[in-house]
Amino acid sequence: METNIVLTKPFSLGNESDSEVYSAPNLLQRILSLFSNVRPGSDLTRFQLPPLFNFPKSQLQCYGESIYSTTSNLLRRCNTGQSPLERLISVVAWSISTTRPAVFGVAPYNPTLGETHHVSKGNLNVLLEQVSHHPPVSALHATDEKENIEIIWCQYPAPKFKGTSVEAQMHGKRQLKLLNHGETYEMNSPHLLIKILPVPGIDWVGNVNIRCIETGLVAELCYTSQSFLGFGGSKRLIKGKIIDSSSLKVLYDVNGHWDSTVTLKETSSAEVRVMYDAKEVISGLQAPTVKDAESVWPTESALIWSELSQSILSKDWEKAREAKKAVEERQRELLRERESKGETWVPKHFILSQSKEGDWNSLPIQKWVPASPIVTL
Repeated sequence: METNIVLTKPFSLGNESDSEVYSAPNLLQRILSLFSNVRPGSDLTRFQLPPLFNFPKSQLQCYGESIYSTTSNLLRRCNTGQSPLERLISVVAWSISTTRPAVFGVAPYNPTLGETHHVSKGNLNVLLEQVSHHPPVSALHATDEKENIEIIWCQYPAPKFKGTSVEAQMHGKRQLKLLNHGETYEMNSPHLLIKILPVPGIDWVGNVNIRCIETGLVAELCYTSQSFLGFGGSKRLIKGKIIDSSSLKVLYDVNGHWDSTVTLKETSSAEVRVMYDAKEVISGLQAPTVKDAESVWPTESALIWSELSQSILSKDWEKAREAKKAVEERQRELLRERESKGETWVPKHFILSQSKEGDWNSLPIQKWVPASPIVTL
């Protein structure tokens, strides 16, 4: 039996026009109709989108692409920094690189429980698993044995309808460990703001804090969108500062646009340099390829959603509805099976826990992520 695995290009600078392929006609009217019966303040976590509003990817693939889809090895640069400050600056640049262009009016699929996405880029092996369905918690583990780097993420979006916009707050923690230096960097993610009226648009907003636990060096970043009416303001703006938390001294000012260049200005000398150039890092990104189809796990995103993705790409909306319904019905069937046997589902690759405050956390079971049969350059 032939295994059908559908992998599409990541959204990147320069090929954002590709996204028009997925956009339905009369998009704004369709979106207004979609939300006509939704009350402002409503939690959209369980909101089911028709395939017309999906692009051919799972949310797991989007998270994974922000790690493995790059044209420049910023992770290696994090490792080669000669001083703790240089390494923090490189980590800040890497963190900015995980912010990717989003497309108005279309969204990825909600991952199924136990769904995985597993891709290798050189020595970097990336594995994601959907460790909870309600709430939708995604866990990521990426390792590079050669560089001795480990990345652990636990993320869960909380989208809310605000009347004229939807804000998806990205909860959870991200860690980057430079094991050669004994340094762990903790950071969070900006939120996604989808404006419906008066001017439709989509952008990343909010505060991001990046701190090295061992050195006390901190970066405070603020992502801002255009002005409310959509005129006069700069889009995709990022501002911030790098601070030595022990002395509270501001060492650098950070300024720029995350989709073009971000500069560092040293406070003591006023010297300015480019710390991040998006064109060098997230331009012309290509889809991963399958090296060995038979070794792809049955839980792989690109396999589970292949029929739906193919239908969206060919704009066969009737077939797309059927394919989406089939995936959802299979999930309900598995849930009924577990309930009838009195079984509780347990993640295969992570240990999931929740704090008293309600925050989710995921710890990888394996020390190193194995190489994947799906690879990217």
